[in-house]
Amino acid sequence: WVNREISNFDYLIQLNTMAGRTYNDLAQYPVFPWILRDYTSEELDLNNPAVFRDLSKPIGVVNEKNAKTVKEKYNFEDPLGMIDKFHYGTHYSNAAGVMHYLIRVEPFTTLHIQLQSGRFDCADRQFHSIPATWQALMDNPNDVKELIPEFFYFPEFLENQNGFNLGQLQMSKEVVNDVVLPKWAHSPEDFIYKHRKALESEYVSAHLHEWIDLIFGYKQRGPAAVEALNVFY
Repeated sequence: WVNREISNFDYLIQLNTMAGRTYNDLAQYPVFPWILRDYTSEELDLNNPAVFRDLSKPIGVVNEKNAKTVKEKYNFEDPLGMIDKFHYGTHYSNAAGVMHYLIRVEPFTTLHIQLQSGRFDCADRQFHSIPATWQALMDNPNDVKELIPEFFYFPEFLENQNGFNLGQLQMSKEVVNDVVLPKWAHSPEDFIYKHRKALESEYVSAHLHEWIDLIFGYKQRGPAAVEALNVFY
């Protein structure tokens, strides 16, 4: 990887495999980073560092505003002394999160319905828009989902090809159907193409190791994790 003999995508897949993550276990599903922060521009300029997410920070504090809340949560003392300190009560990768992203394709649709006691979750909680999902991450320090590999190769998961009735949003009454894409993506295929290009960009190649330190490396636990605001319950 250092010698550029394999792609960033291949390297991440291999790291996930070595870490025991697998497509066969929703609780240990491969995890990939959010790499962009620009989901509103008409054009995506991969030569501009400002369009990329800061890969040195956990997703929960990519928005500086959330750091204070996250630190306060860590400094809360459990009166019974039973619970270890943590910055985040949820996780960047879990079974519900995988089903959330893949709700439009089987077998994940059926698994989601089973998880929700036999019906689809309410529409406002569905994965319905990539820009809105990113905005929610920026606004809410309790939502810390990273991505799954499908965001870089599988356009079908962004389309409601099976015609599932996913309900409508409460405020706008908008029907949840295909996933709403960033303005710079003209189709699911175009989104995947540009997103993959972003993953292999010079900026990400130069900074990917910082995210790997958080997820697979020395910032997972211990003093380095505390300093990086990267301690999970």
